[in-house]
Amino acid sequence: MCGIIGYIGKKSTKDILLDSLELLEYRGYDSAGVALFPEGANGPVVNKVAGRVSKLREVCAGLTDEACAGIGHTRWATHGGVSDENAHPHQNGRITLVHNGIIENYKELVKEYDLKGKLISETDTEVAAAVLNCLYDGDPEKALRELVSKLKGTFAFAVLFADQPGKIYAIRNVSPIVVAMTEHGALLASDVAALGVHAKEYAFLPEYQVACLSAKGIVVHDEKRHEVPLQLMTIDWDTSRGGKGGYAFYMEKEIHEQPDAIKDTIAPHIVNGKISFEAEGIPNSFFRENQNIVVIACGTAMHAGLIGQQLFHSLANMHTDVAVASEFTYNDPVIKPGTLVIAVSQSGETVDTIEAIKYARKKGAKVLSIVNVKGSTIADISDYCIYTHAGPEIAVASTKAFTSQLSVFYLLAIHAARLNGLVSEEEVSEYLNELQRVPEVIEQILEKKEFVKKMTSKFLLAENAFMIGRGLDYSLLLEGSLKLKEISYVHSEAYASGELKHGTIALITDGIPVVALVTQSALASKEYSNIREVQSRGASMILITRESLYKDMNIPEDDTFILPEMDDKFMPFPAAVVMQLIAYYTSYTKGFDVDKPRNLAKVVTVE
Repeated sequence: MCGIIGYIGKKSTKDILLDSLELLEYRGYDSAGVALFPEGANGPVVNKVAGRVSKLREVCAGLTDEACAGIGHTRWATHGGVSDENAHPHQNGRITLVHNGIIENYKELVKEYDLKGKLISETDTEVAAAVLNCLYDGDPEKALRELVSKLKGTFAFAVLFADQPGKIYAIRNVSPIVVAMTEHGALLASDVAALGVHAKEYAFLPEYQVACLSAKGIVVHDEKRHEVPLQLMTIDWDTSRGGKGGYAFYMEKEIHEQPDAIKDTIAPHIVNGKISFEAEGIPNSFFRENQNIVVIACGTAMHAGLIGQQLFHSLANMHTDVAVASEFTYNDPVIKPGTLVIAVSQSGETVDTIEAIKYARKKGAKVLSIVNVKGSTIADISDYCIYTHAGPEIAVASTKAFTSQLSVFYLLAIHAARLNGLVSEEEVSEYLNELQRVPEVIEQILEKKEFVKKMTSKFLLAENAFMIGRGLDYSLLLEGSLKLKEISYVHSEAYASGELKHGTIALITDGIPVVALVTQSALASKEYSNIREVQSRGASMILITRESLYKDMNIPEDDTFILPEMDDKFMPFPAAVVMQLIAYYTSYTKGFDVDKPRNLAKVVTVE
């Protein structure tokens, strides 16, 4: 979950490291540090501090920049608390390194190499540095391979050796490293987002292969020390999407980018008015042969999968389960012939989802992934991959990645329904017209965002909140509730409205905020009854509904957001944007750092 950067080249190493760490800060922001290797020096000089990259900038302000190489790190704490000592880079003897991942057997290594009492920090990473120093005999690649052969867990290392000036070495397992060569030098990072400012192409470092970066280029060796060519990919994200673009936070900017992200995601798959996945090489027979679906994902991506589940049920009559990726391998999942696993991940590096995919493939399942990053691990280990085109998402709370994932599920469900003969070509055309309307409808929501901001006053002093809905509304509210929790720290729970009488209504007290989402015509009358039940217990209501369903409600207009009219099945899109805005404005008004909520990081690469 941590951010790694390395640079060697003609430009200011210090500036590139610090600027890149700010771009990577969404991966962790407990502490930050850099190691600069000045020309002619006996080894790298480390500066690190508990706190944000902005604090590290202050520490580094007086440093002269004569470095010929350097590595940097921004941390999400796992082993050891947040302190200067636990910040990366870590040094031991001739070794300076940064690390992303978790080394599970670090205690055994401390004992094996007699390191007790000889370490400064509480981290597993310093243990790795000390072991590497013990193993190093002047051959960096040999020492790195010996080190990783002794490790249990996940890791991405970037290493400076004191007697190897002008070189950066890297090796990884599960946790990602990407590399790029530019006109002014070579870079490595834990995320392509840090490279886009400098490079037009990048490559993922394959697992257990060693990369050596120097001014001459990037050389990668496999386990037999044979040179391996880089598999280059183009950085095709629109660079104009970089920066906050005048918005207060990245999250607000990314909420506003959703119309374009959805357009860019669905456009390649609508050809002559029909759905096509030929660009991904997915034959129509693939959907006919795999009629049992299991969606595996975590957090927000899992919520997209829950909506996808209902679409596959209602449109394509396909049995679909949704599994939390971290639980999947431990719950004895039923994988039969004809089972299709759909893996969903924004980064393509979510470790729980990676492990679930590996398990499913061993059981014989076919895997189709939905990810946002080309060349990522999940894309690489899947049978087929559909890329969303959300572009870089910097805020920790996902917005445009979520709705882009939703748009792929709609395409898949409609396509499968047509192949199964359950919808006509005319119905497909109607669904696609509605899907193509989504960006316009979201724009209409965004025009009314100030009204949403006023509605959030109910949450500013609340410690608890509830959200109720039925069908697709309930699935969407699970995501809305998560957004409110993760960035505004309001304890929020989403419930299927019919479950209120089975215990939950005991928690409804006078003045407690309750959000009711009512967009499904067939369920509206039942939802009205549930709303009246919580109103009678003194709940402070917020209603999100459609004009055609509002007339019978007894909730003031000031507490009601009217959504644009769409087909019932497509209402999660506009509702999602309203829920995102509720969370955003609650956090913003409370004065929190919306983009970097406490204890969280964007990419989960440790179990």
